[in-house]
Amino acid sequence: MNTPAVIYSDDQAAAFDSVAEMLRHAGIDLEDSLLMPLASGKDQVMAVTGKAGSGKTLLLAELYKALQAAGVEIVSGDYESRKRKDKRTLAILAPTNKAASVLRLRGVPATTIHRILYTPVYDPEYERIAEWLAGNGERPVIEGMNEVSLDRAFAFYVNNKSIPGALAAAGLRGSDFITGWKRREEPLDIGFVDESSMLDDKQFEDLKEIFPTLLLFGDPAQLAPVGQSGTMVFEKMPAPRVLNLSRIHRQQADNPILDLAHALADPDLTFEQFERMIEDASKTDDRVIWGQRVEVDLMARSPVLVWRNATRIRLINAFRAVHGAPEDALLEGEPLICDGIELPLKHRKKRLDLEARGLIKGAQVIYLGNGRKPGFSRLHVMGAEDPQISAASIVKIEKPDEEEPFIPFAARMGATFLHGAAVTIHKAQGSQWDTVQVFAPDLYAAARMGRSEAWQPLWKRLAYVAITRAQERLIWVVRNRLSKPTGTLRVDDLRATPAAPLSLAVQEHEEDV
Repeated sequence: MNTPAVIYSDDQAAAFDSVAEMLRHAGIDLEDSLLMPLASGKDQVMAVTGKAGSGKTLLLAELYKALQAAGVEIVSGDYESRKRKDKRTLAILAPTNKAASVLRLRGVPATTIHRILYTPVYDPEYERIAEWLAGNGERPVIEGMNEVSLDRAFAFYVNNKSIPGALAAAGLRGSDFITGWKRREEPLDIGFVDESSMLDDKQFEDLKEIFPTLLLFGDPAQLAPVGQSGTMVFEKMPAPRVLNLSRIHRQQADNPILDLAHALADPDLTFEQFERMIEDASKTDDRVIWGQRVEVDLMARSPVLVWRNATRIRLINAFRAVHGAPEDALLEGEPLICDGIELPLKHRKKRLDLEARGLIKGAQVIYLGNGRKPGFSRLHVMGAEDPQISAASIVKIEKPDEEEPFIPFAARMGATFLHGAAVTIHKAQGSQWDTVQVFAPDLYAAARMGRSEAWQPLWKRLAYVAITRAQERLIWVVRNRLSKPTGTLRVDDLRATPAAPLSLAVQEHEEDV
């Protein structure tokens, strides 16, 4: 079946042409699908910006297809074939596991920035299989592996283009073929970075060292990284290097969530008027819900989005209370957020291993139970390409009105975690969920305070980011109430890939948060 040709809007077509011209200077002709000698010259950086629904992701996907058709090799982060003089490379990056997984679900082979900074070191014997699968060698003969196993690996790779997945299909474990990780030593050619509004200046400089040709995709209406004085990296670029997509496309025109997001651009819109718009939308479209309470069943996979830390901590403690969680232990299925990795320099190899596996600051994680060693936890990293992991863990359960968190169990060093049933809107950037609950009393508090960021009321930026995290359904929670769970926390759905979506169950009972 022939796929219908993509019809670009005028602004998308102009952006495509500008990017194609930049790539031509890098020795890649998209029009004729040709690779030319690498042109010498200055490094190139360009940005494509636009609000939700403006077609940034479609443009990114079509540029990826055009580069692949021209013979550019896609570097995924799980394996990189040996360097050849004529090889040209593209890596598609996102700041978080969740953002990368959203792109992968749309057919774009994205990985995280951390994953591309570190490259896996393969056992030389199994690297022969990887090179063969990548088309750079003969079918190998491996001691202990039969022809059927190699056929399974080949069949998997043809459909999925994943070297680790193919080796797993042949019956190998990651520890069999990956012996460690190392910091990238050689640069790549082209980098696409989605959700670039989240980049801070240091990350931007690191990326420019790796990619002489760098293309950023970002939404200027989102929140700037903390410590960036309300500005995003692409806002500091020369105007001719920033391509703005302003049109909202037809397929998004009947989306009430995006309608609400774009309504926030009205400088005269008040918080009260915006809430009336949400309430009116909820009466005509079931994708918008005027919520009288927080639905606890959703919190295990889709955190409640809040502005204030005090609200976050209060909701987390209410979530644990209604599930009967003890203070000295976690329940299987409790959600966590990685808050960083605390390891000394001598354990740098272990840090690289954990970060490359997706355990980076801000990663959404589900607790699966105690590990085999004291202080270790079995974890599922949401959105990671290889999600099951065991790691030394320091879990911090924050308590209302207490400065120091309660630590139910801890390793002396390792990955640190906060509870993830509720997160701040800042930390939610880059992630999307089918259903998103936004705790409206917090945004009302921001509106009452009258604070601004980048010359726009803070509550509007918070609201925009929060509601555009919702892919299918938005719940605007207006009361300080919490439903009771319909069942225990679950982990069986994590055995499937991708995880099964949760449905919103309506409960009759509720408790105060």
